[in-house]
Amino acid sequence: MADRHLAPDTPELRARWGMFAWTKPNAKMARAIIARYPPGRQRSAVMPLLDLAQRQVGADTNTQGWLPIPVMEFVARELDMPAIRVVEVASFYTMYNLVPVGRFHVQVCGTTPCMLRGSDDIMAACKARGMAKGGVSADGLWTLTEVECMGNCASAPMVQINDDNYEDLTPERLDAVLDALAKGKTPKPGTQQPGRHTIEPIGAPTNLAAMVSANYDYRGEW
Repeated sequence: MADRHLAPDTPELRARWGMFAWTKPNAKMARAIIARYPPGRQRSAVMPLLDLAQRQVGADTNTQGWLPIPVMEFVARELDMPAIRVVEVASFYTMYNLVPVGRFHVQVCGTTPCMLRGSDDIMAACKARGMAKGGVSADGLWTLTEVECMGNCASAPMVQINDDNYEDLTPERLDAVLDALAKGKTPKPGTQQPGRHTIEPIGAPTNLAAMVSANYDYRGEW
């Protein structure tokens, strides 16, 4: 599982991020986000603003982005709320990165359905490329995290890389995805099973087959 801890609040961190402020487009977006909520309820915008801040940090560092303490303090000031409350939200949800990550954040699902379908082999394929859980690879491209269920059990094993899911993986299929990303290409997200489009059955239907061409009443067979 992910090791959740804050990056140390060092003078170097303050020097780098202490003057964080929205870019002009993000400032406009932040105002629009806050305006969704009734007066006095602006703190409800903390999650989308944290996501926006993380994406801005990512754009600035050419990574997936993360949330330094000064950036979380900035979000707290924007919403007139204690900084500790913002930290509590950021540290609870794994969608927020609390330490620096690589350009591509590879999150491998290790929950039972994915494990039974080969997630250990997927994790081994990541490590074979120099990834280590919780760190940034030497080339700055990859951060590896093991996570709990991300809801793709019918197309396991799967990984999430930044904003996209890649499903029906084998080590070879994962390598193809990672090779494409490393070359600056955009591999097709979703299932990597040839001939499969979403999570429809592979091959002929196996359940309720009589319903394919007619409205068949199964109740007499129960």
